[in-house]
Amino acid sequence: MLTTATTSDVADDQDSNSPKTDSTKPVVIITLGMAGSGKTCFMQRINAWLHAKNKCPYVINLDPAVFELPYPANIDIRDSVKYKEVMKQYQLGPNGGIITSLNLFATKFDQVLDILEKKKDIDFVLIDTPGQIEVFTWSASGTIISDAIARSYPTVIAFIMDTVRCTNPVTFMSNMMYACSIMYKTRLPLIVVMNKTDIVDNKFAVEWMNDFETFQEALDAQPSYSSNLSRSMSLVLDEFYKDLRTVGISAVTGQGCANFFREVGSAVKEYYEEYIPHLEELRRVIEKRKEEEMEAQLKKLKVDRGEEVQLEEDKLNPTQTTNLPPSFSNYNDSNDNDSDEEVQYEESTAAAASFERYRAGLS
Repeated sequence: MLTTATTSDVADDQDSNSPKTDSTKPVVIITLGMAGSGKTCFMQRINAWLHAKNKCPYVINLDPAVFELPYPANIDIRDSVKYKEVMKQYQLGPNGGIITSLNLFATKFDQVLDILEKKKDIDFVLIDTPGQIEVFTWSASGTIISDAIARSYPTVIAFIMDTVRCTNPVTFMSNMMYACSIMYKTRLPLIVVMNKTDIVDNKFAVEWMNDFETFQEALDAQPSYSSNLSRSMSLVLDEFYKDLRTVGISAVTGQGCANFFREVGSAVKEYYEEYIPHLEELRRVIEKRKEEEMEAQLKKLKVDRGEEVQLEEDKLNPTQTTNLPPSFSNYNDSNDNDSDEEVQYEESTAAAASFERYRAGLS
């Protein structure tokens, strides 16, 4: 069942909608979205909203190329990595400089986790990502950061969507495809945040997700190759929509913040019910694989050192030490040496007696 929350569902001034979590650990919200969707403004709005509700957020900025932040950041990647110096030193373009800066910061992300571990009075951790969504979503550093923090804290992905641009059904389908790929890649709970509802209400997008025919009618109004592709993909995403959380919000007015954090509470529950069991199963698979690799290396080491591997027959018959017939297995080298000495003694004695007889015949 599609979980949605439009701007008119719940009044934002109700204290009953304040954020609730199922754990004493702070909830991590990773903000992702297309360039220009309003990620940074969204971060500023929910940061202010949490402070107004007497909640303590801890803000982390992972965009090294941002010129100015409209909110105070507790940890800022720009304090550790100088974006322009990275571009100059490694002779990179803008996107290459952002990726390299993230890679350098990811090597020290364990220190960020140590800082968060020492903070006992925070309720939420808000993470802002670079404007180019692919830089974080599909890079090694983005995967390292998201996986590392998701293993330690309940984590939710907030995918920011520009509602104004998504009035075009093809653009809407592009955003839905990206949201789907992010959810299945990270395996984390995802909330689609339809931003800029102060300009255009998000009800049309919710209707497109719930009613396939309505979306088809919008595509028919714009016949093109992209429309045909979007029509086919909408059938594929029908199952994706059923479990998707969506909420309309305005980063300018703050309308919809209460609805958003209500969905965050539901997403945290999903984190403990689905992501944690998946993580434990993944750990068991990795541990089993390591044990098998260790056994294979140990067996190879024995072979390299010339040590024979005991056969199954030897295990079943531990008293039998050789595969020789019984007559040979009872062979005694010491007895054989003694018999050889006796034969030599008898031969020498016979030779001496024969020589004495020869001398007596001559005389």
